[in-house]
Amino acid sequence: MRKIINYINGEWCEPSTSKFVPVTNPANGEVLSEVAQSSKEDVDHAVRAAKAAQRLWRLVPAPERANYLYKVAFLLKDRKEQLSQTLTREMGKVIEEARGEVQEAIDMAYYMAGEGRRLFGDTVPSELQNKFAMSVRVPVGVAGLITPWNFPIAIASWKSLPALVSGNAVVWKPATETPMVAEEFVRIYEEAGLPKGLINLVNGSGSEVGNAMVEHPGIDLISFTGSNEVGKAINGRAGELLKRTSLEMGGKNAITVLEDADLDLAIEGILWGAFGTSGQRCTATSRVLVHESVKAEIEKKLLARIGELKMGDGLDEKVKVGPVINRSSLERIDEYVKIGQQEGAKLLAGGKIADEEGLDKGNFYLPTIFTDVTKDMRIAQEEIFGPVVSIIPVKSLEEAIEVNNSVEFGLSSSIYTANINRAFQAMRDLDTGIVYVNAGTTGAEIHLPFGGTKGTGNGHRDSGVAALDVYTEWKSIYVDYSGKLQRAQIDNN
Repeated sequence: MRKIINYINGEWCEPSTSKFVPVTNPANGEVLSEVAQSSKEDVDHAVRAAKAAQRLWRLVPAPERANYLYKVAFLLKDRKEQLSQTLTREMGKVIEEARGEVQEAIDMAYYMAGEGRRLFGDTVPSELQNKFAMSVRVPVGVAGLITPWNFPIAIASWKSLPALVSGNAVVWKPATETPMVAEEFVRIYEEAGLPKGLINLVNGSGSEVGNAMVEHPGIDLISFTGSNEVGKAINGRAGELLKRTSLEMGGKNAITVLEDADLDLAIEGILWGAFGTSGQRCTATSRVLVHESVKAEIEKKLLARIGELKMGDGLDEKVKVGPVINRSSLERIDEYVKIGQQEGAKLLAGGKIADEEGLDKGNFYLPTIFTDVTKDMRIAQEEIFGPVVSIIPVKSLEEAIEVNNSVEFGLSSSIYTANINRAFQAMRDLDTGIVYVNAGTTGAEIHLPFGGTKGTGNGHRDSGVAALDVYTEWKSIYVDYSGKLQRAQIDNN
């Protein structure tokens, strides 16, 4: 049995606990490997290595740091198919989505390598003669990364690459469900020649390893993607310790379909957004706010198309809907479907665990559509994280915007319309960090900020130049070459 162990200070090492748990394929229950369950002693070992390495790494010129990232990009590109196959086997998403996710990591490596020759600060005119003023970015120190199972390499790339190019060292806890692709990613860093101690992999549970990272005084920031419940707990404790946090949490994303929309295009966006990755994306489409005049037609088109979505093992190129990650997620989704029925929503399609031959050994839930949902129902307010979408009728764009904004999350939103005035009104008024026009709620690109408002996060962003703000501090520098004491505002009035 393959064992996934830790990588600390440039060495592969077993956990101090000698404990391992199985990693299973959610499509068929096959045990793929065993992953280490580490302790706070392992975290401490990793942090000490990271701190020592970072003291030297911060002195390496940023363009030279970037050269390692270019090597990572080349290796990721070379091993794209291998990584994609591993990702599908342990996470379950269909192979074309897995390839897209690995491509996202490739893109991020190239992009952040480019930032090694930028990392721009500012030069500004001083208000006094013979004085120079500027600001520069400096690394924060040791970054603690806690990443989820649904995008195990893409999100890891969003966090580790900007951290490293900015001059930080990394301690990374991947999700217990997806450690194999994490191991392969770290082996790529190793093969790229990244100096030892800069990337440290510590496998284990959130309660043990994650908490130890938050509590450790040697970790200067925590970058977390996951549930609101855990994110809030991290933020509360890290705040007491005056530790920086970057949180990317839940979503309850809606597509608005107005009466002048291209309905066939909207159907494509709804199906992809709701049932791609089996709804296990923070940007998944879980609500459709449809103008009442086209509601019946949208429902008819959706019902005609949903039956075409083949379910099964994501390694089959024809499969469009894979399994959900584990049995507890399957049961949670089913419980929400029961809640929706109890609340009075009308079930149009799906609504049960798939138990037919070929699917019964995996964690499959039928693509599910509710209609006649009201905005205050739990299925319209709470994140389900599964292949469940709710149709909510609206009478106007203004009502759609109000319903869109009525949830505690603010990650992604979408509007389908042929009216440019309505599109710009929606772009202004939809309270989400990402807005799509005539496209679904998924498909973010790595060179723009990724994140949201309200309960989705705490104001920081992954991806784009904005990611550098997470992993750098601003330092303001003044050079006075006047040869005399100048007292700023005192002498300049």
